[in-house]
Amino acid sequence: MRISAIPQIYRNVNRWGEILSILSKYGLADWLSRFEFAFGKSWLKNRNGQILAEESRETRIRLAIEELGPTFIKLGQIMSTRPDIVGSDLADELQGLQAHVQADELELVANTIETELGRTIDDVFVDFSDAPVASASIGQVHRARLKTGEEVAVKVQHDGIQQIVHVDLDILSGLAQLAARIPELRPYRPQATVAEFQRALRRELDFTRERRHLEQFGSAFEDNDRVIIPRTFPQFCTERVLVMDWLDGTPLTESESIRKMPLNLAQVARTGAEIYLEMIFKLGLYHADPHPGNLLVTPDGAIGLLDFGMVARIEESLREDFEDMLLAIVEQDAQRLTSIVMRVGAVPSSLDETSLQLDLSDYVAHYAHQSVDQFDLAAALTEMFDLMRRYEIVLPSAIALLLKVLVMLEGTAQTLQPEFSLMEVLEPFRKQLVALRLSPTRQFKKARNLAYEFQQLAEVVPRRVRDILQQVQSGRFDVHLDHRGLEPSVNRLVLGMLTSSLFIGSVLMINNDVWPLREVSVPGTLGMILSAVMGLRLLRAISKSGSLDRRK
Repeated sequence: MRISAIPQIYRNVNRWGEILSILSKYGLADWLSRFEFAFGKSWLKNRNGQILAEESRETRIRLAIEELGPTFIKLGQIMSTRPDIVGSDLADELQGLQAHVQADELELVANTIETELGRTIDDVFVDFSDAPVASASIGQVHRARLKTGEEVAVKVQHDGIQQIVHVDLDILSGLAQLAARIPELRPYRPQATVAEFQRALRRELDFTRERRHLEQFGSAFEDNDRVIIPRTFPQFCTERVLVMDWLDGTPLTESESIRKMPLNLAQVARTGAEIYLEMIFKLGLYHADPHPGNLLVTPDGAIGLLDFGMVARIEESLREDFEDMLLAIVEQDAQRLTSIVMRVGAVPSSLDETSLQLDLSDYVAHYAHQSVDQFDLAAALTEMFDLMRRYEIVLPSAIALLLKVLVMLEGTAQTLQPEFSLMEVLEPFRKQLVALRLSPTRQFKKARNLAYEFQQLAEVVPRRVRDILQQVQSGRFDVHLDHRGLEPSVNRLVLGMLTSSLFIGSVLMINNDVWPLREVSVPGTLGMILSAVMGLRLLRAISKSGSLDRRK
């Protein structure tokens, strides 16, 4: 950790102590679980009374995150979308994270609304529920009625949450710097992951972004009666308060209640999937948290979407890469899939490309003979995430999130119809993708972008060549060489020369009786001992590196 981080450690020392205490507690349970004796294991419990040593590593991580509070819960929820980094087992466990945040008192809620709107609750609402209908990490939701008669949901940010998040983000940056120094944690890319999380959480703290998302989706689906997007009331919306339509419906978490409704559940599941695929492949902007609690089913079978705090945008170039990846999986083209993965992912320098292609061939062959209606897309994508992690290939966050959303989408739809197959719904979109890829409009747009890039290149290259020629002509052209791995060898060479020089000098002093004590040269003897120690240290260093006589 850098010295510049020390002031923030001192500033947040109490929170640091609390976090490290919780992490130590859950790490201690892991240490205890290695032993075969039962005595003492039952002592260590979480705040809900669960015995930690009996839980799996993934479960203990989830329990620790829940105990650490709202910021860390949000981090865990975001990490659940990155199985290519944390692995499928941990990602699946983190999907169960729930923010058990105590709701603010009505007095604090009223104070926040008055501060943000400049008006009291009574000035804006005819009715306002004393108890919230939900309380999550960032805010809580109350049901209310406006003076104009509309039933609304009022989302109010928790009092002091911005300060809590600011402190925790500071601490997470410090923990990421420490984690990056630990070899076991380095593959998780802690610093890049925390930086990505900081951007996402700061965006979620701003309710004006969520309002804009609601307006964008509302405009995109205004002619679609199969999906309901809450309408916002901009005059009552600020950075910390969001007022929108109240949606009447049954959340997918209450699957038993939905099954009692006179609806075609297979059609409802298909409708929800088609809405998401339309967002992804046509709109390029999609609701990125399709868990059952954020989806409602109305009495007439329409799908209502809630909580637009987590919305993702996918650029056209990445969307094309994603489309290519899906098409390669569906068409069982291992060579093409390997090429796409290596092009879009962050590939380690030591990657065994041949081995990767063989594994991808086996992966594709495993799903090659499944019919479209029986194709398990969630299992296929999960297995692909495991394969990426095994080869330490990190996918772009946009593509990783998109793949995870498809996995979540299929799982959510299967709560209504267990036999649901997302690939069956995706099949018509596949044909549309091919047609769209070959459309004159898209080809013209790509040609225009390519021409613009060539224009930029034509402007930059002559200037760069001229600069290089001027540097050569004036004798200022330098070539910098980076000798990787040479420093340890040079250090050993210098130490070896010093050791041999000291040994020879000590022998000469002993032979010439320099400063003798009882006929033995004192400096010569000390020099011999010191040279022996230095020689042993040099041999030990060479032995530890394992490269004394190894040939490459």
